Amino acid sequence: MKKVMIGLSGGVDSAVAAYLLKKSGYEVHAGFMRNWDAMANGDLLGNPTTGNAICPQEQDYLDAKEVAEKLDIPLHRIDFYKEYWDEVFSRFLKEYEKGRTPNPDILCNRYIKFDSFRHFAKEKGFETIAMGHYALRKDEGNITYLYKAKDSNKDQTYFLSQVNQEQISHCLFPLGNMLKSEVRSIAKELHLTSVATKKDSTGICFIGERNFKEFLKNYLPAKRGEIVDIQNGNVIGQHEGVMYYTLGQRRGLGIGGISGVPSGSWFVVAKDVSKNILYVSQGDENKYLLSDGALIKDVNFLAGKDFLPNTIGIKFRYRQKDHMGTMKILENGDVWLQYSPYKAVTPGQQAVFYDGDRMLGGGTIEKVFMDGKEKHLF
Repeated sequence: MKKVMIGLSGGVDSAVAAYLLKKSGYEVHAGFMRNWDAMANGDLLGNPTTGNAICPQEQDYLDAKEVAEKLDIPLHRIDFYKEYWDEVFSRFLKEYEKGRTPNPDILCNRYIKFDSFRHFAKEKGFETIAMGHYALRKDEGNITYLYKAKDSNKDQTYFLSQVNQEQISHCLFPLGNMLKSEVRSIAKELHLTSVATKKDSTGICFIGERNFKEFLKNYLPAKRGEIVDIQNGNVIGQHEGVMYYTLGQRRGLGIGGISGVPSGSWFVVAKDVSKNILYVSQGDENKYLLSDGALIKDVNFLAGKDFLPNTIGIKFRYRQKDHMGTMKILENGDVWLQYSPYKAVTPGQQAVFYDGDRMLGGGTIEKVFMDGKEKHLF
Protein backbone atom coordinates (compact mmCIF):
# COMPACT_ATOMS: atom_id res chain seq x y z
CA MET A 1 0.00 0.00 0.00
CA LYS A 2 1.21 3.51 -0.85
CA LYS A 3 2.18 5.57 2.20
CA VAL A 4 1.84 9.33 2.74
CA MET A 5 2.13 11.73 5.68
CA ILE A 6 -0.08 14.80 5.49
CA GLY A 7 0.33 18.06 7.33
CA LEU A 8 -2.87 18.27 9.41
CA SER A 9 -3.39 21.83 10.58
CA GLY A 10 -6.72 21.69 12.38
CA GLY A 11 -8.47 23.34 9.43
CA VAL A 12 -11.00 22.01 6.94
CA ASP A 13 -8.68 21.86 3.91
CA SER A 14 -6.09 19.47 5.32
CA ALA A 15 -8.84 17.39 6.95
CA VAL A 16 -10.63 16.76 3.66
CA ALA A 17 -7.30 16.23 1.87
CA ALA A 18 -6.50 13.48 4.39
CA TYR A 19 -9.88 11.87 3.79
CA LEU A 20 -9.41 11.93 0.01
CA LEU A 21 -6.00 10.29 0.29
CA LYS A 22 -7.34 7.52 2.48
CA LYS A 23 -10.29 7.03 0.12
CA SER A 24 -7.80 6.66 -2.75
CA GLY A 25 -6.10 3.76 -1.02
CA TYR A 26 -3.15 5.40 0.73
CA GLU A 27 -1.88 4.45 4.15
CA VAL A 28 -2.19 7.89 5.71
CA HIS A 29 -0.44 9.30 8.75
CA ALA A 30 -0.83 12.91 9.82
CA GLY A 31 1.56 15.39 11.37
CA PHE A 32 0.52 18.43 13.39
CA MET A 33 3.27 21.07 13.37
CA ARG A 34 3.72 23.25 16.44
CA ASN A 35 5.94 26.12 15.33
CA TRP A 36 5.08 28.98 17.66
CA ASP A 37 5.35 28.76 21.44
CA ALA A 38 1.97 30.35 22.00
CA MET A 39 1.78 29.73 25.74
CA ALA A 40 5.20 31.25 26.32
CA ASN A 41 4.06 34.35 24.43
CA GLY A 42 0.79 34.65 26.34
CA ASP A 43 -1.48 34.00 23.34
CA LEU A 44 -4.70 32.94 25.06
CA LEU A 45 -8.32 32.57 24.08
CA GLY A 46 -11.09 32.68 26.64
CA ASN A 47 -10.83 34.01 30.16
CA PRO A 48 -7.70 32.97 32.09
CA THR A 49 -9.37 33.82 35.41
CA THR A 50 -12.02 31.11 34.88
CA GLY A 51 -9.55 28.42 33.92
CA ASN A 52 -11.08 28.14 30.44
CA ALA A 53 -8.29 29.82 28.53
CA ILE A 54 -6.67 27.95 25.65
CA CYS A 55 -4.09 29.15 23.17
CA PRO A 56 -5.21 29.19 19.50
CA GLN A 57 -2.54 26.68 18.46
CA GLU A 58 -3.69 24.22 21.12
CA GLN A 59 -7.26 24.54 19.86
CA ASP A 60 -6.03 23.75 16.35
CA TYR A 61 -4.31 20.65 17.71
CA LEU A 62 -7.50 19.50 19.43
CA ASP A 63 -9.41 19.99 16.17
CA ALA A 64 -6.74 18.05 14.25
CA LYS A 65 -6.87 15.29 16.87
CA GLU A 66 -10.64 15.01 16.51
CA VAL A 67 -10.33 14.78 12.71
CA ALA A 68 -7.60 12.12 12.93
CA GLU A 69 -9.69 10.03 15.32
CA LYS A 70 -12.79 10.22 13.10
CA LEU A 71 -10.77 9.29 10.00
CA ASP A 72 -8.84 6.61 11.94
CA ILE A 73 -5.49 8.16 11.03
CA PRO A 74 -2.43 8.12 13.35
CA LEU A 75 -1.46 11.66 14.38
CA HIS A 76 2.08 12.80 15.16
CA ARG A 77 2.60 16.02 17.11
CA ILE A 78 5.85 17.70 16.08
CA ASP A 79 7.62 20.73 17.57
CA PHE A 80 9.49 22.95 15.14
CA TYR A 81 9.88 25.94 17.49
CA LYS A 82 13.60 26.38 16.88
CA GLU A 83 13.40 25.84 13.12
CA TYR A 84 10.55 28.33 12.83
CA TRP A 85 12.32 30.96 14.91
CA ASP A 86 15.66 30.57 13.12
CA GLU A 87 14.48 30.19 9.54
CA VAL A 88 11.21 32.13 9.42
CA PHE A 89 10.57 34.53 12.27
CA SER A 90 14.13 35.88 12.64
CA ARG A 91 14.30 36.55 8.89
CA PHE A 92 10.87 38.14 9.11
CA LEU A 93 12.01 40.56 11.83
CA LYS A 94 15.29 41.42 10.07
CA GLU A 95 13.40 42.40 6.92
CA TYR A 96 11.02 44.61 8.89
CA GLU A 97 13.95 46.30 10.60
CA LYS A 98 15.18 47.30 7.13
CA GLY A 99 11.80 48.85 6.36
CA ARG A 100 10.88 46.01 3.99
CA THR A 101 7.74 43.87 3.93
CA PRO A 102 8.46 40.11 3.91
CA ASN A 103 6.00 37.27 3.33
CA PRO A 104 6.24 34.75 6.20
CA ASP A 105 3.91 32.23 4.52
CA ILE A 106 6.38 31.74 1.67
CA LEU A 107 9.26 31.34 4.14
CA CYS A 108 7.18 28.90 6.17
CA ASN A 109 6.51 26.69 3.16
CA ARG A 110 10.15 26.76 2.11
CA TYR A 111 11.77 26.03 5.47
CA ILE A 112 9.13 24.30 7.60
CA LYS A 113 6.38 22.49 5.67
CA PHE A 114 8.51 21.33 2.75
CA ASP A 115 11.83 20.97 4.58
CA SER A 116 11.61 20.28 8.32
CA PHE A 117 8.29 18.43 8.03
CA ARG A 118 9.44 16.44 5.01
CA HIS A 119 12.58 15.34 6.85
CA PHE A 120 10.44 14.25 9.80
CA ALA A 121 8.21 12.24 7.46
CA LYS A 122 11.22 10.54 5.84
CA GLU A 123 12.57 9.57 9.25
CA LYS A 124 9.23 7.88 9.92
CA GLY A 125 9.44 5.98 6.63
CA PHE A 126 7.28 8.23 4.44
CA GLU A 127 8.88 9.29 1.15
CA THR A 128 5.74 11.20 0.15
CA ILE A 129 4.05 14.04 2.01
CA ALA A 130 0.78 15.81 1.29
CA MET A 131 -0.63 19.26 1.97
CA GLY A 132 -4.05 20.88 1.90
CA HIS A 133 -2.88 23.64 -0.43
CA TYR A 134 -4.99 24.57 -3.42
CA ALA A 135 -2.51 23.80 -6.22
CA LEU A 136 -2.35 21.37 -9.12
CA ARG A 137 0.64 19.08 -9.49
CA LYS A 138 1.38 17.74 -12.97
CA ASP A 139 4.19 15.35 -13.86
CA GLU A 140 5.44 15.75 -17.42
CA GLY A 141 8.27 13.37 -18.21
CA ASN A 142 10.82 13.64 -15.41
CA ILE A 143 9.69 17.12 -14.36
CA THR A 144 7.01 18.06 -11.85
CA TYR A 145 5.12 21.30 -12.45
CA LEU A 146 2.66 23.30 -10.39
CA TYR A 147 -0.43 24.83 -11.98
CA LYS A 148 -3.07 27.13 -10.57
CA ALA A 149 -5.87 25.35 -8.73
CA LYS A 150 -9.37 24.90 -10.11
CA ASP A 151 -10.67 27.32 -7.47
CA SER A 152 -9.05 30.53 -8.68
CA ASN A 153 -10.14 32.37 -5.54
CA LYS A 154 -8.24 29.91 -3.32
CA ASP A 155 -5.23 29.15 -5.55
CA GLN A 156 -2.09 29.06 -3.38
CA THR A 157 0.69 28.56 -5.93
CA TYR A 158 1.90 32.07 -5.03
CA PHE A 159 2.94 30.76 -1.60
CA LEU A 160 4.77 27.77 -3.13
CA SER A 161 7.12 29.82 -5.31
CA GLN A 162 10.21 29.07 -3.19
CA VAL A 163 9.90 25.29 -2.97
CA ASN A 164 12.19 23.24 -5.19
CA GLN A 165 11.72 20.44 -7.71
CA GLU A 166 12.77 17.67 -5.34
CA GLN A 167 10.33 18.82 -2.66
CA ILE A 168 7.37 19.25 -5.02
CA SER A 169 7.96 15.90 -6.72
CA HIS A 170 7.44 14.18 -3.36
CA CYS A 171 4.28 16.06 -2.37
CA LEU A 172 0.60 15.47 -3.17
CA PHE A 173 -2.08 18.18 -3.36
CA PRO A 174 -5.47 16.42 -3.20
CA LEU A 175 -7.48 19.67 -3.37
CA GLY A 176 -6.07 21.00 -6.65
CA ASN A 177 -9.17 20.08 -8.66
CA MET A 178 -11.73 21.04 -6.02
CA LEU A 179 -13.71 24.13 -5.12
CA LYS A 180 -13.70 25.36 -1.54
CA SER A 181 -17.47 24.89 -1.40
CA GLU A 182 -17.00 21.21 -2.30
CA VAL A 183 -14.40 20.79 0.43
CA ARG A 184 -16.73 22.20 3.10
CA SER A 185 -19.57 20.05 1.80
CA ILE A 186 -17.47 16.89 2.18
CA ALA A 187 -16.47 17.89 5.71
CA LYS A 188 -20.13 18.31 6.66
CA GLU A 189 -21.05 14.94 5.11
CA LEU A 190 -18.28 13.31 7.16
CA HIS A 191 -19.54 15.07 10.32
CA LEU A 192 -16.15 16.69 10.89
CA THR A 193 -17.89 19.19 13.10
CA SER A 194 -14.76 20.81 14.53
CA VAL A 195 -13.57 22.01 11.09
CA ALA A 196 -16.53 21.93 8.68
CA THR A 197 -17.53 25.55 9.32
CA LYS A 198 -14.28 26.73 10.88
CA LYS A 199 -13.10 30.08 9.53
CA ASP A 200 -10.07 29.99 7.24
CA SER A 201 -6.87 30.97 9.02
CA THR A 202 -5.43 34.38 8.26
CA GLY A 203 -2.60 36.49 9.62
CA ILE A 204 1.02 35.43 10.07
CA CYS A 205 1.77 31.81 9.23
CA PHE A 206 1.43 29.67 12.41
CA ILE A 207 1.05 32.79 14.58
CA GLY A 208 -2.44 33.72 13.44
CA GLU A 209 -4.66 36.74 13.68
CA ARG A 210 -3.76 39.65 15.93
CA ASN A 211 -3.24 43.40 15.93
CA PHE A 212 -0.17 43.30 13.72
CA LYS A 213 1.33 46.60 14.82
CA GLU A 214 0.95 45.76 18.49
CA PHE A 215 2.44 42.31 17.87
CA LEU A 216 5.51 43.75 16.14
CA LYS A 217 6.07 46.16 19.02
CA ASN A 218 6.98 43.15 21.19
CA TYR A 219 10.04 42.57 19.00
CA LEU A 220 10.70 45.90 17.25
CA PRO A 221 10.22 48.73 19.76
CA ALA A 222 8.19 51.71 18.59
CA LYS A 223 10.20 54.72 17.45
CA ARG A 224 8.05 57.74 16.74
CA GLY A 225 8.89 60.02 13.87
CA GLU A 226 7.52 62.45 11.31
CA ILE A 227 4.93 61.79 8.62
CA VAL A 228 5.86 64.01 5.67
CA ASP A 229 3.84 65.01 2.61
CA ILE A 230 6.22 63.98 -0.18
CA GLN A 231 4.83 66.64 -2.54
CA ASN A 232 5.80 69.67 -0.45
CA GLY A 233 7.91 68.41 2.46
CA ASN A 234 5.42 69.51 5.10
CA VAL A 235 5.21 67.53 8.34
CA ILE A 236 1.56 66.51 8.72
CA GLY A 237 1.65 63.97 11.52
CA GLN A 238 3.55 61.49 13.66
CA HIS A 239 4.07 57.75 13.10
CA GLU A 240 4.98 55.02 15.59
CA GLY A 241 7.81 53.48 13.59
CA VAL A 242 8.35 53.25 9.82
CA MET A 243 8.72 49.46 9.97
CA TYR A 244 5.05 49.14 10.94
CA TYR A 245 3.81 50.53 7.61
CA THR A 246 3.85 49.23 4.05
CA LEU A 247 3.77 50.92 0.66
CA GLY A 248 0.26 51.69 -0.51
CA GLN A 249 -1.16 51.52 3.03
CA ARG A 250 -4.12 53.83 3.51
CA ARG A 251 -5.66 52.90 6.85
CA GLY A 252 -4.24 53.46 10.29
CA LEU A 253 -2.14 56.52 9.44
CA GLY A 254 -3.94 58.86 11.83
CA ILE A 255 -3.98 61.71 9.30
CA GLY A 256 -7.05 63.86 8.81
CA GLY A 257 -8.51 67.30 9.16
CA ILE A 258 -5.35 69.18 8.18
CA SER A 259 -5.95 72.92 7.91
CA GLY A 260 -5.70 74.19 4.33
CA VAL A 261 -5.46 70.69 2.84
CA PRO A 262 -8.38 69.25 0.81
CA SER A 263 -9.97 66.12 2.27
CA GLY A 264 -8.96 62.82 0.71
CA SER A 265 -7.20 59.57 1.45
CA TRP A 266 -3.49 59.52 2.21
CA PHE A 267 -1.21 56.68 1.11
CA VAL A 268 2.23 55.56 2.25
CA VAL A 269 4.51 56.13 -0.76
CA ALA A 270 8.05 55.80 0.68
CA LYS A 271 9.99 55.12 3.89
CA ASP A 272 13.32 56.53 5.01
CA VAL A 273 14.49 54.06 7.65
CA SER A 274 17.73 55.87 8.48
CA LYS A 275 15.93 59.16 9.21
CA ASN A 276 12.76 57.48 10.52
CA ILE A 277 10.52 59.42 8.12
CA LEU A 278 7.29 58.11 6.63
CA TYR A 279 6.35 59.76 3.33
CA VAL A 280 2.72 59.98 2.25
CA SER A 281 0.70 61.48 -0.57
CA GLN A 282 -2.93 61.92 -1.53
CA GLY A 283 -4.82 60.38 -4.44
CA ASP A 284 -5.89 56.88 -5.50
CA GLU A 285 -3.93 57.05 -8.77
CA ASN A 286 -0.81 58.18 -7.01
CA LYS A 287 2.21 58.60 -9.29
CA TYR A 288 4.55 58.05 -6.34
CA LEU A 289 3.31 54.47 -6.00
CA LEU A 290 3.81 53.51 -9.65
CA SER A 291 6.70 51.49 -11.01
CA ASP A 292 7.46 49.84 -14.35
CA GLY A 293 10.54 47.78 -13.51
CA ALA A 294 11.85 45.65 -10.66
CA LEU A 295 15.03 43.82 -9.68
CA ILE A 296 14.29 40.37 -8.21
CA LYS A 297 16.80 38.47 -6.04
CA ASP A 298 16.86 35.03 -4.38
CA VAL A 299 15.12 33.68 -7.46
CA ASN A 300 13.81 30.11 -7.51
CA PHE A 301 12.66 28.42 -10.71
CA LEU A 302 10.62 25.34 -9.90
CA ALA A 303 11.54 23.44 -13.06
CA GLY A 304 14.81 25.16 -14.02
CA LYS A 305 15.66 27.99 -16.39
CA ASP A 306 15.34 26.14 -19.68
CA PHE A 307 12.61 27.18 -22.12
CA LEU A 308 11.27 30.03 -20.02
CA PRO A 309 9.04 32.49 -21.90
CA ASN A 310 10.11 36.12 -22.18
CA THR A 311 6.58 37.39 -21.60
CA ILE A 312 5.08 36.21 -18.32
CA GLY A 313 2.29 36.86 -15.89
CA ILE A 314 3.48 38.38 -12.62
CA LYS A 315 1.85 38.41 -9.19
CA PHE A 316 3.28 41.03 -6.86
CA ARG A 317 0.89 39.97 -4.08
CA TYR A 318 -1.51 37.14 -3.37
CA ARG A 319 -4.88 37.13 -5.15
CA GLN A 320 -4.04 39.94 -7.56
CA LYS A 321 -4.62 39.23 -11.23
CA ASP A 322 -1.53 38.37 -13.24
CA HIS A 323 0.14 41.52 -14.54
CA MET A 324 1.87 40.91 -17.87
CA GLY A 325 5.53 41.79 -18.29
CA THR A 326 8.86 40.59 -19.61
CA MET A 327 11.55 38.71 -17.72
CA LYS A 328 15.31 38.80 -18.27
CA ILE A 329 17.65 36.55 -16.31
CA LEU A 330 20.86 38.40 -15.40
CA GLU A 331 24.32 36.85 -15.31
CA ASN A 332 24.32 36.64 -11.50
CA GLY A 333 20.98 34.80 -11.45
CA ASP A 334 18.86 37.81 -10.52
CA VAL A 335 15.84 38.66 -12.66
CA TRP A 336 14.88 41.97 -14.23
CA LEU A 337 11.16 42.52 -14.73
CA GLN A 338 9.72 45.14 -17.06
CA TYR A 339 5.98 45.83 -17.04
CA SER A 340 3.37 48.51 -17.65
CA PRO A 341 3.08 50.90 -14.67
CA TYR A 342 1.76 49.14 -11.58
CA LYS A 343 0.97 50.44 -8.10
CA ALA A 344 2.72 49.63 -4.81
CA VAL A 345 5.25 47.01 -5.88
CA THR A 346 6.97 46.58 -2.52
CA PRO A 347 10.59 45.65 -1.72
CA GLY A 348 10.76 42.58 0.50
CA GLN A 349 7.62 41.01 -0.90
CA GLN A 350 7.57 38.27 -3.54
CA ALA A 351 7.17 38.51 -7.27
CA VAL A 352 5.85 35.20 -8.62
CA PHE A 353 6.08 34.28 -12.30
CA TYR A 354 3.50 32.43 -14.41
CA ASP A 355 3.24 31.05 -17.93
CA GLY A 356 -0.52 30.98 -18.21
CA ASP A 357 -1.67 28.74 -15.36
CA ARG A 358 1.77 27.21 -14.80
CA MET A 359 3.73 28.67 -11.88
CA LEU A 360 7.36 29.12 -12.95
CA GLY A 361 8.87 30.33 -9.67
CA GLY A 362 9.56 33.62 -7.97
CA GLY A 363 11.89 35.74 -5.91
CA THR A 364 12.18 38.68 -3.54
CA ILE A 365 11.54 42.18 -4.82
CA GLU A 366 14.83 43.97 -4.13
CA LYS A 367 14.38 47.33 -5.88
CA VAL A 368 11.68 48.99 -7.95
CA PHE A 369 12.05 51.56 -10.71
CA MET A 370 10.04 54.04 -12.76
CA ASP A 371 11.40 55.30 -16.06
CA GLY A 372 14.80 53.85 -15.12
CA LYS A 373 15.01 55.62 -11.75
CA GLU A 374 14.99 53.72 -8.48
CA LYS A 375 12.10 54.50 -6.15
CA HIS A 376 11.44 54.55 -2.40
CA LEU A 377 15.06 55.15 -1.35
CA PHE A 378 16.46 58.33 0.18
